[in-house]
This record gives sequence, structure tokens and C-alpha cells, in this order.
Amino acid sequence: MVRQLGRTTLDRPLIVAFISAPENIRDLAKYQEIARRLADPRSIRDDRERERLIGEGRVVVAISCSIHSTEIVASQMSMQLAYELATATDPETREILAKVILLLIPSANPDGVDIVANWYRKTLRTPYEGVEPPELYHHYAGHDNNRDWFMLNLPETQLITRLFWQEWFPQIVYDVHQQGTNGSRMFVPPFYDPFNPHIAPLLLREVGLLGHKIAADLQAAGFQGVITNAMYDTWWHGGFRTAPYYHNSIGILSEAASARLMTPVTVTREQLAQARTRGMDSALEARTNFPDPWPGGVWRPRDILQMEIIAARAVLTMAAKYRERYLRNFYELGLRALSVPSGAPLAYLIPAGQGRDENLAKMLTTLIEQGIEVHRLDRELHVSTDQAGEREAPAGSYLILLSQPYRADVQALFEPQRYPNRRLPSGEAERPYDVAGWTLPLQMGIEYLPIMSVREPRSAWRLTLVKDETEIRRDLGLPLRRDSKSPVQSPIPHPPRIGIYRSWVATADEGWTRFVLDTFNIPYRSVLDAELRAENSLRSKYDVIILPSQRMREIIDGNSPDRYPAEYAGGMTEKGVENLRRFVEDGGVLICFDAATELAIKRFGLPVRNALEGLRSSEFYCPGSILALDVDTNHPMAKGLPPRVDAYFINSAAFDVMDQRRARIVARYAAQNVLRSGWLLGEKHIQGKAALVEVTMGRGRIVLFGFRPQHRGQTWGTFPFIFNALALAESPRNE
Repeated sequence: MVRQLGRTTLDRPLIVAFISAPENIRDLAKYQEIARRLADPRSIRDDRERERLIGEGRVVVAISCSIHSTEIVASQMSMQLAYELATATDPETREILAKVILLLIPSANPDGVDIVANWYRKTLRTPYEGVEPPELYHHYAGHDNNRDWFMLNLPETQLITRLFWQEWFPQIVYDVHQQGTNGSRMFVPPFYDPFNPHIAPLLLREVGLLGHKIAADLQAAGFQGVITNAMYDTWWHGGFRTAPYYHNSIGILSEAASARLMTPVTVTREQLAQARTRGMDSALEARTNFPDPWPGGVWRPRDILQMEIIAARAVLTMAAKYRERYLRNFYELGLRALSVPSGAPLAYLIPAGQGRDENLAKMLTTLIEQGIEVHRLDRELHVSTDQAGEREAPAGSYLILLSQPYRADVQALFEPQRYPNRRLPSGEAERPYDVAGWTLPLQMGIEYLPIMSVREPRSAWRLTLVKDETEIRRDLGLPLRRDSKSPVQSPIPHPPRIGIYRSWVATADEGWTRFVLDTFNIPYRSVLDAELRAENSLRSKYDVIILPSQRMREIIDGNSPDRYPAEYAGGMTEKGVENLRRFVEDGGVLICFDAATELAIKRFGLPVRNALEGLRSSEFYCPGSILALDVDTNHPMAKGLPPRVDAYFINSAAFDVMDQRRARIVARYAAQNVLRSGWLLGEKHIQGKAALVEVTMGRGRIVLFGFRPQHRGQTWGTFPFIFNALALAESPRNE
């Protein structure tokens, strides 16, 4: 049975196939209800009913393919897997169909699959065959579409999250990926350290058990080069395979070595010898976690497909053979979550009247959509916190109780992260797989308090369970969503003419910049390299141009003509740089995010330098963390912002300013206690340094963001800096 979940970002259908025995398909509603009740032990009256549900239930397994659409083989594999399950009559397949309900998602990014397929056909039998498309393979997020599983910015993540955590509650989720060409042939769990402390130990053990089953089946089938305990960790929350852990489910990832899209490649021993990653010193060196290296040779998409089929069947076989075990563990993990550990908060309070209603509506909607229970206080309570003693929680505030089945999700989103100080033998920092910190209220700019106790007895509490986005927006007096268009009103009444630079070296930061402006209904145009190279009068077309975060070399040089057709090769070139200079001198505003500040500083001779440039990671390192800023609230770019703001820093910049007559500092990294969540090594190198600077040049100005003000569409707390910077084009220059 195939069901359409909804429409994608570019209005394609997003589908899921339900695969099971005919009698299970006929009774899908029954098994869905069993899964729902096992997910919430409060809905089960007694032990007898629990045993009946476990006895009758089916293991729900979700397999999702090609969310990263250049990792294209899995979407092809899904068709083969469906065919084999539908036609095979062997005992193993019959047992899978009888005891498992498979939710098969052939692609979590069908827009991207079309982009990649069209590009591959266009370049087939040309010198460019097999290179990645010169555009984001998700309209907004590119590779970051697998970084959206707690923020739920994208329609695809919203739809699949609803399928998983509000409708079907899978016990096992398998996310099928591909990795680079020259390393191991496939990674499967167990994962590398560090692990997130809010993941139940039982889940980590079950993840390892399934991973070793996959590895053993691949070895038995004659496949070499399978690695475990390498590269990929479970620290970070926001991926497809990590979100299940915070819903009491098992999350599995496999990463097969890639070909060149669908074109075979030849991998040499020399390439394999040089391949290194966490947990693998060489792709030719045998270790306990890598006992049978692959010696090299031709690597085909068919090899990838065969490995992924074996992996998928291994997961399904385990689910069938240990049906009762998976259902019972799922129930028990939810039950344990209802008991809040000693010393942990009872709840998190979001006080009413903060004045950031759109931020609050987005955050609460995000929590509810992933299954977290949010309550509204209908009368005041007197609560004790670990920060400010007793205080009144006014009516209209929101309360997130920790005693709920997805307690781990609440803790992982609300607590500050403290990433361990992991070093290589050389003393250099060991790079995390993704980011180190992400605490949601800090990113959103929302005040929140951990509640340790409440003075009033429980019978005196008056709470209303909040159901959905519509209810929240009504409570806060915000415009309601009428269609697929964002209901958020533009913060700029008369927006300037805005251009966003779009390089053919595609960067997700550019996509997220468009996402933020689209979300807030601010019009803009994309500015391509050809226009920047040719246009001598940019000022006649634009008031503001934004350079998303991208290294100077990529911006100027672009793609190599050896790898891409002429229309996608080369960057803005020196001619484009000179035209940007003229644009600013003629009165335009150039806004540079993070890495793009390098171009403006070095090519325009600004009295600013990046104080972190040249430091080794043993001296300074801050990968994906939340840092505190001290803000000059008198500057127009700080309008509506408090004196202390949390900002997202991802190996970003900090500035020394040499001429404060030309370069005015809008915000600095805090002088003390800079780190709010994540990992910061070498704090002294950033304390008190400028984080946001406005520089005058000719009749215009350049705005330098040392941090990521729109990181992955998550950092609502720093969006006002962007909006205020855009509004500079309307205001007289502050001399």
C-alpha cells in the first residue's frame, strides 16, 4: 500500500509504502493503535493489557533512502527491496512479512532525486559525467536537509516526523546513506564516541546489535571493507537516525562508499592507503573494527545496491525474529521516561510576556510536532528554580513537564550541551561529526527556566494541553496560516531591493538565507556570477547584497572548468569583486556572513582583521556552538535586541578593529563565560573581540557578521540583526 504523506518543498509528492503480509495490511489501523499505545505507557491500564498488546503487535520498521540525493543508489535499492519482499516465498521473507510492518520511504528528498537525475542525464557521456550538480540538491537546505530533525523547518521533515512520532511510532528506523569513495566500503554501527548522555544505554546496545548483524551478514556474503566504531558518533541530535533515540526507538545508519553518482569508479590501493578518519588509520589496515579491508578495484553502483539490500534484510530479519523483545523494550523505555531522575527539573517554564511571540510560536510548534507535550498555565503557580529561587509563573506561561514518554527529547533540547575536550595525539582538536551544541531556547532567543519544585499541590494546577500551531498562534494573537505560505509578517515595512549571491559552488548557507527571507516574507533576487562579472551598475538594481558564508577562493574562482561545463565554471572573478566595491562606494550595503567576511576584509582594505586566522585547533577551536554576545543596543542594527544575545559560532570569525571611526562594533563576544552550549577551546582568543561590525566605505557600508545569524534556519534569536542590517539601506548612515 502506498500513501502520499503530503507535498515537498517544490510541490512533489512525498510517499511511503506500507509492506507487510496481506492480513496485516488489512488490519493496519489495529496495529497502528497498538504502536501508539505502547509508545505511551500511560494509555495502558494494567499488565494484562500490556501483555496482550505486545503479544498482538507487529514491529514497525522504517527504512528511508536518499535524503542526500547525490547518494542516489538507495532510492534505486528501495524498488528492488519492495519487489523482493512482494515476490519471494522463502521462510525468512514470510516471517518478515508476518511479524513486521515496513514503512519504506523511497526518498526523503524527491526534489533532490529529480535534480540529480536530470543533471546526470545532462552530463552523461560528457567529460563532466558523475560530478555533483552545481546547485543545492534540496531547494533550501542542500546537505543540511539531514540536519533539520529537531527544528522541522522543511516540509519533508515535518511530514515524516508526523508519520513517525504522531502516527506510527516505529521501533526501528534505518537511514540509508553513502559516504566518500576512497574509504571503507560500508560503515555500520556501533558508532564512535562521544555519545549523547540522554540516549538510553539499552538503545546503544540494541544499535550495536543490529549493526553487528548487518556486518556479519555482509561478511558472510563475501563483502570486504565493512567498518564499525568509526567516524559517525551519536552526540548530535538533529539527524534522521539520531532523532529516534529521543523517542525510545533504535536509529540505524549505514554509509556505503559512493561511485560517481551512477557511474562506476576505479579506486587504487594508493588512494585507500591515504584514506583516514576517526577509527580508521588507513583503509588498507585491518583492525578489530575493520577486520577485512577491501584491496581496491572497480566499484559499481550495483555493489552499493547489493550491500544495502543485505543490510535492509538483516534489520528486517532481526525485527521479525525478536518481535516481542523490540516491542517490550519500546514500552519499557517509555515507562522509565515517566520517572524523573533525582536532581533533574520537574519541568521547564517559558514565562509569558517575553515579546518574541513569533519565536515562541515557532519553538512551541516545533516541540509539539515531534511529540513533546506542551501545557499552557491557566492560573499562576509559585515555582522554585535552580537559578532565581522562588518566583511566580504567570498565567499564560507554557510548561514542558519532564514526566512524559519523550523526556530524553526535552532534556536534549533544553539542557546546554557540554562536549568533551577530545584531542588527537598531536594535541589538535578531534573534529565532531557535526555540531557540538544546539540548545533550542538559546538559539531561539527565548527565556526559559528549569523548575525544581512547585509550592501549590498538584490538584491546584490548571494546565491545558496545547494541540497544534493554530492554537498557539491564536493564544499569542498572531496571524493564522491560511495556505502553504508563511504566516509570519515581514519585520521590514518597506524592504529595500535585496540581492542574495548564489554561487555555482552550492552552499547551504545561501539556501538558509533564502529560507529565512521567505519565512518572513521579505522579497529578494538571486545574484549569479555572470551578473556580478558583467554588471557595472549594481547600485541601480540593488540596495543590499548579501554574501552567504563561503570562502573567498570559492567565491572568486568558482568551479573548475575541468570538472564543470563553462556556464557553471568560474566564480565572480576579480571583475565581480571590483563591481561589488563600486556598489558599496555608490551607496549600497554589502552584508557578509561568517566566511564571506574574508573577501571584504582582504579585497577592500577594511580596518578590520580576523583575530582567529592562522590559529591551530590546539590553540582555538569552536565547532558548532552557542556563544554569548554583548550588544551595543544604541546601534540601529541592535534595534529590539537585549544587551546579551546568544549567537551561533561554527569555526567562525572574531575581529580586531583598527579604526573605530570607520568601523563601529555592534556586538562583541562576551568578556567572561563566552560558551553557552557546545565546545570552546582557547576562550582567551575570542573574549571581548568584535563579533558584528559595520564599516563605512565611500557612500555605502559593509556589515561583517563573524557568526552565523541564520544558521540552518534555527537561530531566530539573531534574525533581528539581519533584518536591521537590511533596513540600513533605508536609514541615513550613522557617522
